[in-house]
Amino acid sequence: MELTKLKGIGPKKAEKFEKLGLYTVEDVVKSFPREYEDRRNVKKIEELVPDETAMIRGKIRAMKKGRYTGRGRRTLRLLVEDETGRMEILFFNAGYMEKGLSSQGAREREYWFFGKVSKNAGYPVMLHPAMGRVDDSEEDRILPVYPLTSGVTQNDRRKAAAQALELRARGWDPLVEEIRKRNELCDLDFALENIHFPESEQHMRVAKYRLIFEELLMFSLGLGLMKNLFSQTLSNFILEETPYEKEMLEKLPYELTKDQQDTIRDICRDMTSERRMNRLVQGDVGSGKTIVSAAAIYKVIRNGYQAALMAPTEILAQQHLETFSELFRDTGIRVELLTSGLPTARRREILEGITEGDVDLVIGTHAIFGKAVKYKKLALVVTDEQHRFGVSQREALSKKGKEPHILVMTATPIPRTLALVMYGDMDISIIRDKPAGRKEIRTRVCPAEKRGKAYEFLRKELEKGRQAYIVAPLIESSEALPVRSAEEIYEETKKTLAPFETALIHGRMNQAEKDRIMTDFKAGKIHVLVSTVVIEVGINVPNATVMIIENSERFGLAQMHQLRGRVGRGEEQSYCILVLDGETEVARQRSQVMEETGDGFVIAEKDLMLRGTGEFFGLRQHGVPEMKIADIYRHSKILKRTAPETEKILGEDPLLQLPKNEDIRERIFEMYGDLDPGL
Repeated sequence: MELTKLKGIGPKKAEKFEKLGLYTVEDVVKSFPREYEDRRNVKKIEELVPDETAMIRGKIRAMKKGRYTGRGRRTLRLLVEDETGRMEILFFNAGYMEKGLSSQGAREREYWFFGKVSKNAGYPVMLHPAMGRVDDSEEDRILPVYPLTSGVTQNDRRKAAAQALELRARGWDPLVEEIRKRNELCDLDFALENIHFPESEQHMRVAKYRLIFEELLMFSLGLGLMKNLFSQTLSNFILEETPYEKEMLEKLPYELTKDQQDTIRDICRDMTSERRMNRLVQGDVGSGKTIVSAAAIYKVIRNGYQAALMAPTEILAQQHLETFSELFRDTGIRVELLTSGLPTARRREILEGITEGDVDLVIGTHAIFGKAVKYKKLALVVTDEQHRFGVSQREALSKKGKEPHILVMTATPIPRTLALVMYGDMDISIIRDKPAGRKEIRTRVCPAEKRGKAYEFLRKELEKGRQAYIVAPLIESSEALPVRSAEEIYEETKKTLAPFETALIHGRMNQAEKDRIMTDFKAGKIHVLVSTVVIEVGINVPNATVMIIENSERFGLAQMHQLRGRVGRGEEQSYCILVLDGETEVARQRSQVMEETGDGFVIAEKDLMLRGTGEFFGLRQHGVPEMKIADIYRHSKILKRTAPETEKILGEDPLLQLPKNEDIRERIFEMYGDLDPGL
């Protein structure tokens, strides 16, 4: 139902609501308050405490008009009195209030005021509070507080919510009575009424718990359903038990870590079983995931099939081409790079080789799954840096060819409990061990006023023949944000670090220019690379030993850890310097974590604690549906309570096909969006 069906919302007002993501009456019902105003507890003026939000009642004893500030705006000061004392009320744009409050009748009435208390010259003040006559509809109630945008007031949102609740169909509930009884949940009608306009704090808590439980249950059921659907898929490519992968691994000049060996065994067990593999390999920066994927690819090719590897950027795809070409040298395996920028004749040649089955391993960006790319016998799809790809791309990979095995690689550490939730439809292998001989990166915090020392140290490393990165939060300077920009640092360092060659790279450059700069940096032609976070996932430059992160207070922990991972890839000692400008408590905590540990999983856990799942590097891209009220991390205890119900429902009905689960199935598809209801 369109928003314009609600009184007070015409086409123009509807456009304002759309900025809040509210397009229909149902959207209004499902857009829950972010907090509440409890106006039931009326305080006496003498009881008011600075910084509290309170409700008072009193009569207006005096009114003073301020001067106009332009566009008809004028301040208005009221002196309000109750039996215990007086206080000042200040409105900033109150020209429209003057006439109504100037009448004799207004002075005799009692009004309520609800707002934050401050003090001026020893007596209490409220700045621009909500107000009304005593006994009006907003007094003595718990009122919802919603997110707003320009042109939409709290009053607009409350009126819309009240009408939307009246218009919604009642009686429907995806959680049938037996589920509600087992889990002590209220029904949906009660929950929606009391999440918007609670009759009491107890009712609000009951409503909130019900809605959080439902959302997490549907989330859990959705993942379980996907896993069940996938597990029913028999493999079209059951590989031989023969340990072909050992042929390649035995040629390596180093020993694999225990985690690498265990992960390779997991993968090989998957691909020799009757079921199609769907595995996530999660490893910290520099843990050696590439060699694990190489073992899987080698085994597939030696069984007579093709493999494809998708990287998030062309420069990373080029790096993979070089790595795999070297690993598979003298094996007869044909490796090709397929990108959108190839000359037409060369592209046609590679496409023909893929179609005929002559190309064994195809490496590229999303272009390797375009309509023109037809595989003859694709048995394995590997995606690198999974968090860079959307859900739709992941689905496209699954459907390419005759349902190939899926191997997902990510260097973004995710706490295991969250990984199990986010990738609940996948089996998970974790590589924690670092290869032998890899040195820990020494990380230090540098206050902004001592920045000069950091750059002195950088020059000394350059004089030793090393290279460095300098990362800034912005491309260009901004008046709104007092931080150092990449352009500003580049102009400064190309002079102060001369004769060493400095280059600038950022996201607004075209791909060809970025690739050229990164290639020159890798070749040693550029000594210092000034960048934005575009190099968070980049190429391997073992000679780079210094990473300076400017305005580190602007970066999240997980992001700083990824940036730090650009160095420490060679035999020399590497360093990360966090230049901190404007220390907040959160910035201090982040800096301390970065100094104390290089374990990406520990860092991810801390990052999640500090920021919550809502900001944790874009969970939506992982396939995690948008949560309206639940938070996977903060409500982890409730998530655990949904487990028995999930097991019971899916145990009886693995694909949710029974009539009694029809509403649950509908709710899951509504929530996930990317799932195909026809599955």
